[in-house]
Amino acid sequence: MKFEEVDKTLTSKVGGKNASLGELIKAGVRVPPGFAVTTDSYLYFLTKEGIKDKIYGILSTVREGDVDALNRASAEIRSLFEERPLPRELEASIKEHYRGLSEASGVDEVQVAVRSSATAEDMPTASFAGQQDTYLWVRGADEVCNKVKLCWASLFTPRAINYRLKMGIPHEKAFMSVGVQKMVNAKCAGVMFTLDPLTGDPSRIVIEGNWGIGETLVSGSVTPDRFVVDRVTFEISSRVVSPKTVMLTYDPKVGRAVHKEVPEDKRNVPCLTDEEVLELAKLGKRVHEHYGRAQDIEWAIDADLKFPDSVFLVQSRPETVWSSRKAEPAFKGKTVEDLIWETVFKKR
Repeated sequence: MKFEEVDKTLTSKVGGKNASLGELIKAGVRVPPGFAVTTDSYLYFLTKEGIKDKIYGILSTVREGDVDALNRASAEIRSLFEERPLPRELEASIKEHYRGLSEASGVDEVQVAVRSSATAEDMPTASFAGQQDTYLWVRGADEVCNKVKLCWASLFTPRAINYRLKMGIPHEKAFMSVGVQKMVNAKCAGVMFTLDPLTGDPSRIVIEGNWGIGETLVSGSVTPDRFVVDRVTFEISSRVVSPKTVMLTYDPKVGRAVHKEVPEDKRNVPCLTDEEVLELAKLGKRVHEHYGRAQDIEWAIDADLKFPDSVFLVQSRPETVWSSRKAEPAFKGKTVEDLIWETVFKKR
């Protein structure tokens, strides 16, 4: 299913990440094009290859926190996925969608991100971020099909298995969809929170970024630039530019993303212009209002396109720290703008 065909009502078929991409499109936000391999395809593979009962049988004896058992179960289950071929009709469908995406992108074989999108992830009371696999700069129909299988298998990493046990989520009710999305040739990338993640202040939008692909920021290997924007006036109230010595960027010679040193003349330069910061903040506020709650958003700026068409949001999930705290009775029924007025402006 193309991303523009999905939304939150189809989360059981396309998982949290893919449903979010469809919602972003409906909110009028720029999202790189792509398609979702549905949970129906995942279940068809398990049934067709006769491994469904084997998987749940292996998991039935595993207990939370038993590291050795978790590792053994994960390895055994993931080998089942790797050993089985995709059913022919399913393989043909994935390849057809990939060819369509390539044609729409104007290239023979478009480079894509292949991302896991589980049905139980990004719930209001839990976050599965980083527990399943993502593959970047994938090219070619055969390689896309292979990475889809690996994403399915990553539903059974030791960490993912243990987290479901901890949260009381039955393994039989966790299914995997996969998103195949055109890669952004990111000159810079990062994350955005539609409230202050340090204080919970709803009057602030906080944007963090670095040169290249955003994975260096997520992994913590780079201290990002940080921009704070007032969500009412859209004034940039704070800029912290960090020395950025390393970036992750695609190297066409080796066909994958590699770590490179940031050129001297860019190390102490903001990775975002003011107009890019404000465009991101406006998109962030739009997404917050679309969902009606604070969001944790991933973004990227495409080096090949002109502003503002270069500004993309590539993922949005509910913010789970401050949003999960029980509101005081006096706040019930009030909008974010009401809270901003009462907690910020009345104190001035």
